[in-house]
Amino acid sequence: MFNNVFKNKTVLVTGHTGFKGSWLCIWLKELGAHVIGYALEPYTERDNFVATGLSDKITHIIGDVREFQELRKVFEKHRPEFVFHLAAQPIVRESYVSPKETYDINIGGTVNMLECCRLTDSVRVIINVTSDKCYENQEWIWGYRESDPMGGYDPYSSSKGCSELVTAAYRKSFFNPNDFKVHRKSLASARAGNVIGGGDWQKDRIIPDCIRALESNKPVEVRNPNAMRPWQHLLEPLSGYLLLASRMYEEPQKFCNAWNFGPNHDSIIPVAEVADKVVTLWGNGSWIDLSNENAPHEAKLLSLDISKAKMYLKWFPIWNTEKAIEKTVDWYKEYKKKYPYRICVDQIEEFHASTKGHLNE
Repeated sequence: MFNNVFKNKTVLVTGHTGFKGSWLCIWLKELGAHVIGYALEPYTERDNFVATGLSDKITHIIGDVREFQELRKVFEKHRPEFVFHLAAQPIVRESYVSPKETYDINIGGTVNMLECCRLTDSVRVIINVTSDKCYENQEWIWGYRESDPMGGYDPYSSSKGCSELVTAAYRKSFFNPNDFKVHRKSLASARAGNVIGGGDWQKDRIIPDCIRALESNKPVEVRNPNAMRPWQHLLEPLSGYLLLASRMYEEPQKFCNAWNFGPNHDSIIPVAEVADKVVTLWGNGSWIDLSNENAPHEAKLLSLDISKAKMYLKWFPIWNTEKAIEKTVDWYKEYKKKYPYRICVDQIEEFHASTKGHLNE
């Protein structure tokens, strides 16, 4: 899979204790990589990172991407060849409460990561994972392309737009593909939509909100039932990141730019419909509308144009919304009865079997 590019390679994942980061580490470990994780403590004791016992399976380092010297020591000691940057303050509503922290982590952390990559000669491939919210959102009905302007209404979204601008500046100034023989590094950014999957317990996210309520036999409180979101299982964008990294390793000057990894257009459905599907799959429960016109602004409509990834990477969405929600609810229904690491690996293997060769071309 991925042409065995990651086998026996040293891969650094920042934000590895987070939802997406923990799944990425599991996938990389199953691909034979030597995985180094650098992140803050897990958000809760039930997070996927903790539930899967991942701290015993990879090189697990607790650290803050805002601490440049500490991050630099990790690069110097472990000398990674691949770097996936996922460390972030990931919640829109939290960015209204803690704007400075959001900017410090999401922009300053990106600068620190890129500077460490610049100073470490072992690094070959760097992927900065940002967000679909990095775009200047006009609430258009069509998807945003990689060439559209960066922006962001709220501190989180604008911080991700800034992270993209920092990445572009480092690529032009220090990792320019025209000078590849000098620096020998390939830098790209990756933007995904609303990802769902097992092991996420963050606040202010619809799936964790649903599961917490359903496990407690309480109605699910839905803040924005009419908001349209591009839903995708997290294995979709993770497969994109891994495929992109493998292509960058093989053809570093060709793929070092920005990439969207979103779902197909029919996966853009309202939050209310997601809540309905989760409750149905759970087998019981209900949800209530807690929308508040005075609540902090959040985007009502946002989608990505994924034509570029389809054309040049031969990457395609595999699981539709129905399947994504089904596999997500399956994880939460099984995690108390079955070893969560095995659940994750089984779902990765099932996803891979569903690709019909797309990720091996």
